[in-house]
Amino acid sequence: MRLNFIEFAKKEKFAIPQININGLIWIEGILKAAQNLNSPIIIGTTDKNIEFLGGYKFISNTIKNKIQAMNITVPVYIHLDHGLTVEGCKEAVDAGYDSVMFDGSKLSISENIRLTKEVVDYAHEHNVFVEGEVGAIGGVEDGLSGQVRYADIDECLALVKETNLDTLAPALGSVHGKYKGEPNLGFEEMELINENTQVPLVLHGASGISKEDLHRAISLGHAKINFNTEINIAWSNQLRKTLTEDKNLFSPQEIIRPSIEEIQKTSEKIINLCGSNNKSDAITKMYS
Repeated sequence: MRLNFIEFAKKEKFAIPQININGLIWIEGILKAAQNLNSPIIIGTTDKNIEFLGGYKFISNTIKNKIQAMNITVPVYIHLDHGLTVEGCKEAVDAGYDSVMFDGSKLSISENIRLTKEVVDYAHEHNVFVEGEVGAIGGVEDGLSGQVRYADIDECLALVKETNLDTLAPALGSVHGKYKGEPNLGFEEMELINENTQVPLVLHGASGISKEDLHRAISLGHAKINFNTEINIAWSNQLRKTLTEDKNLFSPQEIIRPSIEEIQKTSEKIINLCGSNNKSDAITKMYS
């Protein structure tokens, strides 16, 4: 039985960070951060990046091998983010992912429900969790683009009730990528959706949201929060700095190592922000 530590996070009023990987070096930095801070962690792989990263099976096996090689003891989920097809979600399940997201947010609600339910039925047979989405998250990230469209509460209720999904990502004003201006999160809608659906909520596009707004979102049922942009910015800034400071540097290890350390440092900041630090022991004890 997989540990449903997202349910635990919702009850205890903290959130599990999902940090997306954009290359294999991300894995080491994220896992080190989680282990150092005794935090459960979710390693996300966006649908659009699967081929670039080597395919579902390669990604799953690589992360699991890295967990073993690094003696990681904290709970780790491998998650498919923004799965765009039922077939892709099923392939991720078969490859050993712990959870998958089917993103039917651009479809009609009836089609979203039908396809999400197909993913849920298959995934639950294999003890894999499923995340669904209602509304549209704006911005551009990993090839995903769109304008903000707030989630409708009736559509949220229908998706949860008719599919039996495990977590729900209602679009409520967050965006992928860098924010232009200040985020405008719909806290009133958030509260209604949380009270009526009773499932853990997922916040996408958290990079750039203030600490106060993030904590308010957590208090209103968001038990999983996704990060990507700020990790990528920290990594790329460090890589530029390393190459600029020593123009004669050519050793891959010497070039890459500082950027891995920056991924780790930024991941640790995210973990502390979500309040998942020092939560692993309680989760493991609860499910042992």
